[in-house]
Amino acid sequence: MTLKDRPKFKQFVLLFMLSGFIFLAGLNSSFIERVYANGLYQVTAVIQRFISSFFPFALGDFLYLLLVLFVLRSIYLFFKKLSQGKPEPGKRTEILLQVINFFLILYLVFKILWGLNYSRPSISKQLGIPNQKYNTAELVLLGEYFIDQLNAFPHPAKADYKIGELELKAKSAYDLMKETNPLFQYRSPSVKAVLNSWLVTKIGIEGYYNPLSGEANVNMRLPSVSLPFVTCHEIAHQLGIGREDEANLIGYLVAVHSTDQNFRYSAEYNMLRSILYEIRIKSPEDYQRLYASINPETIKDFKTERAFWQKYNSDMYGYMGVALDSFLKLNNQRKGTDSYQDIVIWLYNIHKKDLIQRQKLKTLQP
Repeated sequence: MTLKDRPKFKQFVLLFMLSGFIFLAGLNSSFIERVYANGLYQVTAVIQRFISSFFPFALGDFLYLLLVLFVLRSIYLFFKKLSQGKPEPGKRTEILLQVINFFLILYLVFKILWGLNYSRPSISKQLGIPNQKYNTAELVLLGEYFIDQLNAFPHPAKADYKIGELELKAKSAYDLMKETNPLFQYRSPSVKAVLNSWLVTKIGIEGYYNPLSGEANVNMRLPSVSLPFVTCHEIAHQLGIGREDEANLIGYLVAVHSTDQNFRYSAEYNMLRSILYEIRIKSPEDYQRLYASINPETIKDFKTERAFWQKYNSDMYGYMGVALDSFLKLNNQRKGTDSYQDIVIWLYNIHKKDLIQRQKLKTLQP
């Protein structure tokens, strides 16, 4: 190692040690919850959202673009040097250290800005929601319950949402839930429309959290029935909810308790979609019966969503096709009766008392 390489090697040692510390810290969920999720992250995330709120566009998407351009430029310069002749051993060491240090920095930035939230204890436990699994009969009861909820719900008029309206209504819904649990406290809101909705839709993404800017990004090209729930879901990520099913849980609880009927409908609709998917796997016969009992307006929403994904993304269209009993045969689904979605388990446990009462009424019927 030459004298020229020593600063980069020292940087590597420092970054490697920090990365090791972050990795080991992530193994202790209670430490992460106490020191990071309820401490450091609450400060850095609010600062990020405060800064990004001053920009009318998705700042994080722009930062991603700069990062991609930087990587492409670095690759170009690397191959340019190679084309000029075989680098000396010392030069190869310098280049290798630069590459390793770059990826270690990316790892640290991601983990510190957001990624450590994946190591938090289960949000369902914090909310007191059990993880008791259901059997097929109980799953069918859950499907019937959500169908009845939607069938009794006044179908909302199609809304032409603007991103600011979604942010405002979602913030109000989170504020309502904050009164019962501080976990839902949402300070300095920053919800942005994705910059390239066509590309994002082709990939099959409804929304995403951007750890570089702290923004909740929503794909505004989606059918309007999906937008309220997706917005609440992405805000859940802003609050430090890392896992997708847990963000679904938070998004559902917030949207379904909103004072806005479009938000409540969107929550019920999206949860029914997940429940139907599970029923279709476990009991196709019950699925057919339940699907036939859904009101025409909700069926129309399912078909609109299915047509939307058929136009842009075949994989997402396939998922919608399963939920709508399309010609797809579950793509050789091998999960069978062992298939469980965490969000469906939590929905079952949340509404378990309602389902027990429902079962009692069914047994009393002649």
